[in-house]
Amino acid sequence: MSDDREPSVNISGGESGGGVAAEFDPATADTRAERIVDRLGERYWQKTYGGRDAFPCLVRTILSQNTSDVASQPAHDALIERYGNEPAAANPSGGGNVDLAAALSNAEHADLAETISSAGLYNQKSEVIIAAAEWVLEEFGSAQAFDAFVKDEPPTEVRETLLSVSGVGPKTADCVLLFAGGRPGVFPVDTHVHRIYRRLGIAPADADHEEVRAVLEREVPAEKCGFGHTASIQFGREYCTARNPACLEDPDACPMGDVCEQIGVYPETGEIVDPTDV
Repeated sequence: MSDDREPSVNISGGESGGGVAAEFDPATADTRAERIVDRLGERYWQKTYGGRDAFPCLVRTILSQNTSDVASQPAHDALIERYGNEPAAANPSGGGNVDLAAALSNAEHADLAETISSAGLYNQKSEVIIAAAEWVLEEFGSAQAFDAFVKDEPPTEVRETLLSVSGVGPKTADCVLLFAGGRPGVFPVDTHVHRIYRRLGIAPADADHEEVRAVLEREVPAEKCGFGHTASIQFGREYCTARNPACLEDPDACPMGDVCEQIGVYPETGEIVDPTDV
């Protein structure tokens, strides 16, 4: 087991920032999915979600696509250092705070790509980020107005609007709703979540990301969904890894072993296959 806990400074807002606090008790869980999340609640950090500014959160999530936090966090930090300290004149809404959308909409593609190169796919991501910044200014006028939209409008409307932006998929949209909007009942599905809940047998083996999300948002109480997302990622990194889950070496090593159906995992032979292929 790794001692690497979720960093205190990231898109979740650290120790606080809004959202809904939850209590975790596996003995009182109504579904298997809730029982898993409650067990994670006994093992990992417990905190609320929300409070991040929406556009920086969107940028941070785009940077995290198809890469690890170890790679994407330095790219985010470099981007903020370079573009988050533009003169106040870069803020069309006035005041002394930088409008990051305005700064990035004027960024040179090559310069931004160089700045975020540690995140991987930097040419593609720089195009997406610049286009997203231009979209925010065109549709909302400022990053501040976009933030208000994310926090105040109905979640379904916010999600559909975000999904209309090129390069923004369901996971990215849901992360903005969760980490910026602090919306309960949002369970973003990344590769870890997709893998884990099909292996456990909670979602169908052939379920795509959206189908897994639908199952989890239906079976996990709304106030536990945000925690379920971040804690499941940590669980996937420590125990239920893609190629070498803990149960292969020791049946008792995984804290979810007694409730897992091990779909696609064969300890007898050491074989690992995607649940879809079972």
